[in-house]
Amino acid sequence: MADVLLRNLDSGVLLLTFNRPERNNAWSPDLEEAYFAALRDAAGDPDVRVVVVTGAGRSFCPGIDTEVLAAAARGERPPQGPRLPMTFARLVPKPVIAAVNGACAGIGLIQACSADIRFAARGVKLTTAFARRGLPAENSLSWILPRLVGTGVAMDLLLSSRVILAEEAHELGLVNRVFEPDELLEAALAYAADLAVNCSPASMAAIKRQVNADWERSSEESRLHAISLVSEMVVTTDFAEGINSYREKRTPCFEGVSAVVDPPRHGV
Repeated sequence: MADVLLRNLDSGVLLLTFNRPERNNAWSPDLEEAYFAALRDAAGDPDVRVVVVTGAGRSFCPGIDTEVLAAAARGERPPQGPRLPMTFARLVPKPVIAAVNGACAGIGLIQACSADIRFAARGVKLTTAFARRGLPAENSLSWILPRLVGTGVAMDLLLSSRVILAEEAHELGLVNRVFEPDELLEAALAYAADLAVNCSPASMAAIKRQVNADWERSSEESRLHAISLVSEMVVTTDFAEGINSYREKRTPCFEGVSAVVDPPRHGV
């Protein structure tokens, strides 16, 4: 049986590809386990500086596999132990870029929203889907989405579960950039390669933690925390390298980052 997730590491950029094209990359327990294991490995691998995630074939991820949904409607649950948070990508101390190449809905949209940056192919369809399936906004999407697009837009997308195209998603701020379908992956990888070469992994990890944690801090707490981080980081080799490479007009040589990411698991 083919791997449900493909991995390819090139020059600091790890490309992860959902690989269930025969099921349009629908979410399954096997795909969940493989994807989160790959993210956990990426967090601990100093050679990985940026992660790009996309889908094989014509879809990104249209949500839970309909076979799993049908079983759930019958009151059945697939055998599965305690699970990592569906928003696990937010905990990885490296940039995660979603290259949304096709249909993106439900848990697929949660994965895209959990990424730090979203690129999409022109004409791609996105939807929260939950209200039209008799479900609530799952896995803290009701918390993440308003912070990406604002409360009013989030309410629209969640309550109506209407389908939007990538172009509207870009106008709403849900998607950072839109590309022609045959240019999407190349553009995402080029953007990731620029980060991998020119940006300090330690700085990117700190910034990602700041942005996520500052949602819960006051402005003054954020300011004071940033001051503390600056005093810690100005004595590092990355700071010296950042200054020296700029003055010498050369490509920087930053150190990689390795971290253990092991959040509590839950049983549903």
